[in-house]
Order: sequence, then structure tokens, then C-alpha cells
Amino acid sequence: MRTLAVASHVSPSAAARRRPRSSASVREVVSQCLKCERNQDRPLGALRIGCSQGSLQRHGSKNLLTPAAAAVSVEQIEVSTYLPKGDMWSVHKFGGTCMGTPQRIQNVADVVLGDSSERKLIIVSAMSKVTDMMYNLVHKAQSRDDSYTEALEKVFEKHMSAAKDLLDGEDLARFLSQLHSDISNLRAMLRAIYIAGHATESFSEFVVGHGELWSSQMLCYAIQKSGASCSWMDTREVLVVKPSGPDMVDPDYMESEKRLQKWFSRQPAEIIIATGFIASTPENIPTTLKRDGSDFSAAIIGSLVRARQVTIWTDVDGVFSADPRKVSEAVILSTLSYQEAWEMSYFGANVLHPRTIIPVMKDNIPIVIRNMFNLSAPGTMICKQPANEDADLDACVKSFATIDKLALVNVEGTGMAGVPGTANAIFSAVKDVGANVIMISQASSEHSICFAVPEKEVAAVSAALHARFREALAAGRLSKVEVIQGCSILAAVGLRMASTPGVSAILFDALAKANINVRAIAQGCSEYNITVVLKQEDCVRALRAAHSRFFLSKTTLAVGIIGPGLIGATLLNQLKEQVAVLKENMNIDVRVIGITGASRMLLSDAGVELTSWKENLQQEAKPADLANFVRHLSENHVFPNKVLVDCTADANVASHYYDWLKKGIHVITPNKKANSGPLDQYLKLRTLQRASYTHYFYEATVGAGLPIISTLRGLLETGDKILRIEGIFSGTLSYIFNNFEGTRSFSDVVTEAKEAGYTEPDPRDDLSGTDVARKVIILARESGLRLELSDIPVESLVPEALKSCSSPDEFMQKLPSFDQDWARQRHDAEAAGEVLRYVGVVEVLNKQGRVELKRYKRDHPFAQLSGSDNIIAFTTSRYKEQQPLIVRGPGAGAEVTAGGVFCDILRLASYLGAPS
Repeated sequence: MRTLAVASHVSPSAAARRRPRSSASVREVVSQCLKCERNQDRPLGALRIGCSQGSLQRHGSKNLLTPAAAAVSVEQIEVSTYLPKGDMWSVHKFGGTCMGTPQRIQNVADVVLGDSSERKLIIVSAMSKVTDMMYNLVHKAQSRDDSYTEALEKVFEKHMSAAKDLLDGEDLARFLSQLHSDISNLRAMLRAIYIAGHATESFSEFVVGHGELWSSQMLCYAIQKSGASCSWMDTREVLVVKPSGPDMVDPDYMESEKRLQKWFSRQPAEIIIATGFIASTPENIPTTLKRDGSDFSAAIIGSLVRARQVTIWTDVDGVFSADPRKVSEAVILSTLSYQEAWEMSYFGANVLHPRTIIPVMKDNIPIVIRNMFNLSAPGTMICKQPANEDADLDACVKSFATIDKLALVNVEGTGMAGVPGTANAIFSAVKDVGANVIMISQASSEHSICFAVPEKEVAAVSAALHARFREALAAGRLSKVEVIQGCSILAAVGLRMASTPGVSAILFDALAKANINVRAIAQGCSEYNITVVLKQEDCVRALRAAHSRFFLSKTTLAVGIIGPGLIGATLLNQLKEQVAVLKENMNIDVRVIGITGASRMLLSDAGVELTSWKENLQQEAKPADLANFVRHLSENHVFPNKVLVDCTADANVASHYYDWLKKGIHVITPNKKANSGPLDQYLKLRTLQRASYTHYFYEATVGAGLPIISTLRGLLETGDKILRIEGIFSGTLSYIFNNFEGTRSFSDVVTEAKEAGYTEPDPRDDLSGTDVARKVIILARESGLRLELSDIPVESLVPEALKSCSSPDEFMQKLPSFDQDWARQRHDAEAAGEVLRYVGVVEVLNKQGRVELKRYKRDHPFAQLSGSDNIIAFTTSRYKEQQPLIVRGPGAGAEVTAGGVFCDILRLASYLGAPS
């Protein structure tokens, strides 16, 4: 004969108040339950005997079971309630933060009721901070600190207040009655501990487990208010664990399963609210599951019922690819394998304790990490890795984790090589002092073994090793036992990393670019992680640098803009319009993390908001400091590639290019001062650029947005020989001479160009020809000529008498007095069927350059220009005098110059790996 258990589910503490009923009463209840519509399609073994109070009233049996009804054993009836297993179960675990206030407990109840699963098992932690408060009670009592009584009163008041806010009526009365009883018992136990001055482990764990008892009872009452079938489980009646080491226990699955079946046969509700963290020993002594015990409880119970999934509710959106407190760019991972989660938790990531994964892993039950405070976030699923997952870099490297406060111990000596037992002797000595070895690395030469241990344990380890190898050290077989303090571990975690070419190369390249020195390396054949030891002070930089290389766009550029004037502002506006498109279509992520002018600078770690940079530069900016600006860029290791864009015409700024390139910062500029400055500095700059992996682009220095430099390089790199370069390099002077025709005066055309913004504020800067001379010297040097700017003869268009004018206004006022001279030159050219053009010439064969005003026939390409167009003719071995290679287009204006700089940014991205 089997035993039948009948119980109502309206009281969490029903198990404490069971009373037997007569056989006739039970038969009546069963008879009524067999008629219930909820049992119409159920086999006898799965018959729902336990019903809600409302169901019992519908059966006409309300006199048989009081709200505190108890289990009844009846030998005459052959009905058993078996424990169903499988996908009908969903297991939820709610942490202390989720249960922190009455409103949050009610929110948990709503989430539970909103789950459409057929059966639900809910594991809850104590209310936030309560477990710490309970441990503190024990500590105070055994320290004979009288304030334990006040601390206990605070625990009582916290739960009484929460219950009054959450519950009402009979439910509130029952809970408070139980709470008063528990507090009285605790007061007596703590008094005994106080007198003895000592608390046994079982006493201590009995005390601290009360937080879960109270929080779970309150949640059960809150759910019952909705009329749902809900039972409360004290998991000390079900979970059986055995000690397995210091602060560790192992579940006894067979015994726990038997006890769960027995418990369920008495209270087979659709919703079970269970205490997390607490359990019992095989001798039925209360104990706990130690650290992260509530998560462990959920995993064990999920395994016992073969649940569809276990959901861990917390206060974050899921598992991050790195600690978001250290890496602002960390992303939520949608999936993790069990092994990856295991590795991450071992290396300190706030995921799950490794033992939480073991119970569900053997049954392939997914664990989902979700945010109780952001229900729209899908969270992270930890599950068996799909066998067909592509082994690309994104799939292989899932996350990065760190462990700080470590020391590296290095045992080294030629006498170690080929000597059996050396490693055993080393780690036996370490074991004897109880130290935890975090990582081991040994060279194939067997000349040295190094391993990492917590800093607090390294002194004992060092002493033990010196004692163990005293003779070997004295004899020279071992050269040293070295301790390196202040270390951290950085671990890259992911499946199949070792079988994917390039993962290690990318990791170590990222660390090298961040100027991180790696002390030791380890990678197991399991291929789940690559571990490096480095200085603790470098750990955050290393973490950011490594993370960015795998989780940001492969071509993320951290950009610093120097000079937000006409060209710089136009570039920023162009970037604002295109950054989203570039990221979406080309995987290029451009982040402007700094803007500096002459007096103010704006800095950002993650990227300036380009829609409001002007306002922010005025309101949030700091005093400009070029050294601090560059330091901000170079020390930002979130982004692997840094580039400074100099949009000024400042020679002082240009003088820093060498230092910036040496620091690994790419440089892009339309500023001509560096490439046209002293020859020795130019050669030093180009030598560094060619010898390093740092790029220096300056296309806009010669032709604004025209591809002059790249065209010249293409000719040279493909073996063509440059004979002559001739062109109109100034958009301003092109505009002036294209419009200086007919009866118009020269001064009127210059005035028009100035008002249209084509000239510099002082037109003499354009008319002097110095700007054209700088472009000529740049092209000459690109062609291999070693010329100084002073070697270029320049025909200035500024009358000698006007060079000394004190201001641009004075110059413009006096310029008309020279209109007759200009009119005469134009008339002479027109009479010969020619036009005036201001050109620069590089005679490569003669190793000369010059800037001059020349006359060209009207059918010459230089005579066909309009507006501010530039035109450059390359005469080479391939492109002869009669048909040179012509490059023509707009050569002045902020839009085209900024566009040329933008093109260089994209060219840099292409060099760094962006798709072409």
C-alpha cells in the first residue's frame, strides 16, 4: 500500500502545524478531487490531491482542511503523487537585491506569476544585506559584544516593516507570529553563544540561514494573494550536502532526490517557493551551501527536476565581455558555453561560481542570467556550445577577466633541466603551506618554472621553497627563487582559441601597442583561455586594449582634432554626417575623443558628441594644453588606434609630429609646415615613419582634396621616372587669374576673392607665393630632391612698396595704385593669344624648383580653368611632354580641404584592416 499525502497550500509554515485526519475524511477529499476538472485528463499516479483553498471549497470539503491543514497518511488508499520531471519545470532564482524591499518582492511575485511554465520552482536569497547582518550577529555574540541584542532587533524590525508593507490580514498575522517565534529562538541561541564565547559551525549556519526563511515566506504569501497554487519549501528538508573541503560542500543527489519526492508527495503545488543557500547534512544538521549558495541551490534543484532552464535574476542585463567598471565599452554576451562561463568565473568575472554550473551542465540545462530591473533585456544564456558554431574570432574570444593582488614566483636553475621530480618538489612545498596556485608556466627547456599565487600567501611560499631547496641553492643547481610582487592576471576566454589562427597574435599585438610588458604566459590544451601575467598597474590598460581589439570594430580610430577653425570645423561636421554610415557599411568606428583650439580643449574617454561639439567646447572645455591633449589620446587604451589630425597652419604644432609618431600615434594633416620645413627634420620624420607601423598622411597639404601626393607616389612606386611637375597649386591665385580678364582691375578681383573667402585674412599671404613654394618643395622632396625652402626662387605678386603695409586693410587700400601695371601685363599676354597663370614648377632632372607668373597659350590645359580649380601636370618617362598626366579639380575651400583630410582618415582605416 502507498501513502497518500493531502495538503493545502495557503501557509508557508504548514509543515510545522500538521495534524492527522481520519480515513473517512481523506476518502471524501479524494472523492471530490477525482471529480475536479483539473484532474479529468490526469492518470491516477499524477492525480492532483492537494488543491488550493478555493478548489476545496468548490469540492465541498472546506470543513476538512483548515488554512493550516496538515499532511495525512492513509494506508487504505493506493494513490501516490509522483514528482514530475522535465521541461514542464522552470527554475528561477532571485538574489538579495531583487528581494531588497517589499515593492521588489511584489515585483518578483509578478514575474513568477507571469511565467507561463506549467510548474515553477522559485529559489530566493535573503533580503539585501540580511545575510551579512546575520553573520554579524554571530560575530558579536561570540565576541561577547552586548550590542548583538540591538543588532537582532534591527533584523526583526527590517522584516516586520517589510511584511507590513507587503502583506495584510491573516497572512500578515501568520508571518509575524512565525517571525516572533524565530527571533525568540535566535535570541536564546545567541545568548548561549554569548555565554560560551564560541559558536560552532552548525550553530552559526543555523543562524545565518534565517534570512532565506523569512524572505521566501513573504514571497509565498505575496503569490498566494493572487489565488495561485503555491507551496513553501524549507530546503533543509530536501537538500543534503556533504563537506568536501574548506568552505565547500558537495550535494548528495540521490538522497536529495528521494527527499524532494517525499516532500512533493505532500505538497504538489504548481509553484514552489524554496529557500536558497541553506541545506542539511546527512545527519540532518542545518548547514549552508557556502559562497554563492543560492545560485548553487537553484542549479541543484534544477538538476533534480530536470528543468527546462534555470533563470538567475540579478541587477545586471547579463554577462559582460569584461568588467564594465573597468571597460566602458564592454558588451552583453548573448550566449556562453558552460566551459566559458566556468573559466570566466575562475578568473574573477562576476558570472557564476564554477560549482553552480556543474549540476546543470551534466543534464544540459541552460542557465539564463537576467536583470530583474530591466525585463526587456534578453540576458545571457549559458548552455552547451552548438557544435556547428563558426570558429571565427568573434566566436572564439568571448570575454576577458582579471585577477589582481598576485605575486609571481620564479624558480630557476640549470640543474632543473631533465631532473625528474623537480616540479613535484616545488608544488609539494607550496601545498604544505596551503597556498593557492592560480597559474603555472614552464619553458620547454625546463630551465625555469614560474607560477602565480595570491600576494598574501607568497611570503610563506617563498620561505617554504628556500627551506626545501636550501642545498640545491647552495650548490648552484638552482640559481634563484625569485618573487615578483604587484602582479595581475589577464585571461582571454573562449572556445577553440588555439585552433583559430591569429588569436594570440591579435592579443599580444594589442598589449604591445598599449606598451604592456608580459611577464608570463600560459595556455592549456583545452583551448579555453590564454592567460598572461603582467604588472598590476598595467592591468586596466591591458584589459581595455585587449578588449577593444576583439569587441570594437577592427578599425576603431580614436581621433584628436587640433584646430577647430574653418577646416577643422568642416571636418567635424563631415564626420558627424558619416560616422554611422562608416560603422554600418565599412566596420570603421571613428571616435573623436578630443578637440583643442588655441585656448580651450574638449576631452572625452568614449567619444565627443559630434552633434553638439561646438556648444560643449564652450561650456565644458578645459584650458588648452597640447601636451595634456596628446597624453589624453595616447593613454586611452580602450581604442587600439590613435590618430591626431592637425588642421592648423602652425609650425609649432607641426614640430611635434616626430614625437607623436614615435609614441605610436598616427598623424594626418593639411598643415604644410612639417614637410616644407628644415630638410633634416623632414628626413628624420619620414625615416621614422617608414621604419615604424605608424602612418603619416598629408594628401591635403598640396592639392586640398585632389590626389596629388598619392598620384606621385603611385608613379614612383611602380617604377616610373618623374621628369617634371608643373601646376597651378593655389586655388586663391587660380581664382584671381581666371577672373582677371576683360576690363576688370586686378584690385577688384583680389577684393572679390577676399570677400568670397578664397584668400587668407591678409591677401599678401597668398600673393607672396610662399604657400605655392611650400607645395613645390613638398613635391620636390617626394620626388627625391633634397631641397630647402630657401632653394626655391619665388616671384612674389606683392608690390615691393606694399610689403611693409601695417595691416591687410592698408594693403587693400593701396593695391589699386598698381592696377595699371597689371593691366599692361594682361594686355601684352592677350595680344600674344596667351593668359597669365601663377605656377609652381619642379624640374626633377635639373634638381630645381621655382614659383613664377607665366604666360600660356589659350589652348593650353592651364588656360582652360575656371573658378578656383587647381591643375597639376606630371611629365614622366611614361607620360611625355606632349601628353602629361593631368590632375585637375577644386583646390581651395574648407569643404574640399576637409574632404581631403577625411579621405586620409579612411585611407588610414584601410591600412589598418578596414574593407576596401
